Amino acid sequence: MAFEPKRFWDTARVEETTGGFGVFLDARDLKTALKNPLVVPTEGFAEKIALEWAAVDGKINKHLMPFTRMAEAALDAAGSECAGIVDNLTGYGETDLLCYRAESPIELIARQAENWDPLLDWAAQALAAPLHKTQGIIAIDQPQSSIEKLRGCVEQFDLFQLTAFYDLVKISGSLIIALAVSRKHIDAATGWQLSTVDDAWQIEQWGTDDEAQLLAKSRQQDFENADLALRLLTK
Repeated sequence: MAFEPKRFWDTARVEETTGGFGVFLDARDLKTALKNPLVVPTEGFAEKIALEWAAVDGKINKHLMPFTRMAEAALDAAGSECAGIVDNLTGYGETDLLCYRAESPIELIARQAENWDPLLDWAAQALAAPLHKTQGIIAIDQPQSSIEKLRGCVEQFDLFQLTAFYDLVKISGSLIIALAVSRKHIDAATGWQLSTVDDAWQIEQWGTDDEAQLLAKSRQQDFENADLALRLLTK
């Protein structure tokens, strides 16, 4: 039987330490899976991690600890993979969800345009990164100057911010939506709604089931957690 770690502490607290803010379980400093000290750059983010550990009842289940997982990802993996993550996220600008439109029916085409065109207009003006639109799934080339502008936006994030931003992009499928949320042009609820225009359309036509609803709710919560983490990590 695999070893399942259980709660061994009475209190979880935050303490300022070398390099930022650490989380302590009683007198023991919290460490990542790779035994790195779990020290984060802002007190607010550290407090969210401490609350997760304070809420543990019995077995430790990190699936229920999104802020802890983000911190561990930044400290254990993202540092050595930072350039690759920037490349990966920039690539979303080349195949952004907002740029690929339905060929039919006309009602869905109109709904995509109503929801997505204003955000592409914002990217063109605020980020100096205009992107081309197409119908269907055949890949199109985007202006190289726009992709470089988008890369510059991604490169502005520090290691911890990049980890949270990664989730915004991966969950939504759109670098533009993630940037709009991160820059407070839209809130997370609006960002989620924009990323699920096609899904909402399908549900209206065919309905949904309990399993699909639970999955969508979980993904929305992950998206909102990533937004909150990014805000807490922005000094």
